[in-house]
Amino acid sequence: MRFDSYHPIIHFIYFTIVVLCTACFKHPVFLGISLVCSFLYSVKLAGIRVIPLNIILILLALGYGFWFMSYEHFGTSVIGINGIGNKITRESLYFGLTGGITFSALGIWWICICKVVTTDKLAYLLGRIFPCFSLYFALFLRMLPEIKRKASAMEEGREGIGKGVRQGNIVKRLIYLRVLFSSLIIRGIEGFLEKSDSMRSRGYSLPKRTCFSIYRFDNRDRGFLIFLFFLITIVGIGAACQETAVSFDPVIVMGPVTGLSLICYLSYASFLLLPMAVQIREEYRFSKSIKKGALLL
Repeated sequence: MRFDSYHPIIHFIYFTIVVLCTACFKHPVFLGISLVCSFLYSVKLAGIRVIPLNIILILLALGYGFWFMSYEHFGTSVIGINGIGNKITRESLYFGLTGGITFSALGIWWICICKVVTTDKLAYLLGRIFPCFSLYFALFLRMLPEIKRKASAMEEGREGIGKGVRQGNIVKRLIYLRVLFSSLIIRGIEGFLEKSDSMRSRGYSLPKRTCFSIYRFDNRDRGFLIFLFFLITIVGIGAACQETAVSFDPVIVMGPVTGLSLICYLSYASFLLLPMAVQIREEYRFSKSIKKGALLL
């Protein structure tokens, strides 16, 4: 089974830990592991078409590092002087690159989250805790594709009478766009209120309402969760022993690479790559079973 077939609680726990670790760990090794793993997993989920977006995020991280270096001048390791005479230090460059890579890794992880955590899983997680919020959020997400379909149908009809947004001069196009936009807002509000009243009449927002769910927390989920916590516990021990700590001011200070450091690096990489490994394993087993069935036929 693929990772997206696991229980939504496991998705919530995994991605919450991933986001927190990526945002909190400033050590270059941990940041590099997070960036590489997020890049690989996003390509596995979304295909090669996501590679240009990932590269753009990484280039933005590099650009932020050099921009940060140009106006922050803390540190003692001078590597140059900018155009206005300010010193450029290695510490400010590394700190800027650390911040940029952090945001880039978080952005790539967000692509993975959007691919794995679907609307029904999000509604399942929030429905028991915040039923009203879950109701309106689910209606909002459902309303977006409906508005897109309505806009396409309305635009096709208006083009038939010569009032499409791509017809006429620039002034008429703006007027037609305003009319189309106002009509979409009115229809969207009407549809939202109708669905909200309908779901309220069925008791959707009641706090003790029972709801049907296709998700069951079975032994497979328990085993995966236990192994997940085993790996993150090792990383937590390393963080408690200052293996993830780094200082940039006045000089760059990191702990030496020890046996515990290598174990933490390996555990952190295994934790981040675990969903992709599960998916690759199941895809291999599935293709192997298909080949076996073809040979039997």
